[in-house]
Amino acid sequence: MFIGHFGVALAAKRLTPKSSLGALMFAAEFLDLLWPIFLLLGVEHVRVVPGITKVQPFDFYDYPFSHSLTMTLRWALAVGLIYYLVRCHVRGAWVLASLVLSHWVLDFISHRPDMPLWPGGPKVGLGLWNSWPASISVELLLFGVGLWLYLGSTRARDRVGTYAFWSLMALLALGWLGALFAPPPPDTHQLALGALAIWLTVPWAWWADAHRESTSTG
Repeated sequence: MFIGHFGVALAAKRLTPKSSLGALMFAAEFLDLLWPIFLLLGVEHVRVVPGITKVQPFDFYDYPFSHSLTMTLRWALAVGLIYYLVRCHVRGAWVLASLVLSHWVLDFISHRPDMPLWPGGPKVGLGLWNSWPASISVELLLFGVGLWLYLGSTRARDRVGTYAFWSLMALLALGWLGALFAPPPPDTHQLALGALAIWLTVPWAWWADAHRESTSTG
């Protein structure tokens, strides 16, 4: 799952208009923000195995700290609690915590059975990535609905609010297409370095959202 996670973040803006889109994307992508760091530190591991699924060529055989269910629940609570302590916004804290958890749920749907329930525990996954049509349809649906809900609950205050937002959407679309059609990275180190680029979406989303205004309250 790639742009599907961002679609969920976009949709969440309607639930918590006071929360920045940057914070929402940070939460929705939190597990994947941690993952390349853990890879570079040697805490977690992955193999490049072309053909292991029809959509993605990666064998996620060891990522218990970023992507196990029990750790995801802990990360979700941590993100929600820190947001509440900083912003004193109860609804936003719950939405951010839910977004962290949503990442595991969407990955569970997409991945082959490689999602650990807890570190060292059994692994699960429904294997959506084994079908090109199903994978692309689900991702486009999530992203399209999320974009529609976001645009329906915000409007640009100035040109930056328009251009910054749509340039971010273009970046996400290009990143998704690159993940689908570009050749696999030569090694896992290059994979981790490339995955760090997801961090750019957080300040970019904050910047774009800061130049937009909500059409609802909450």
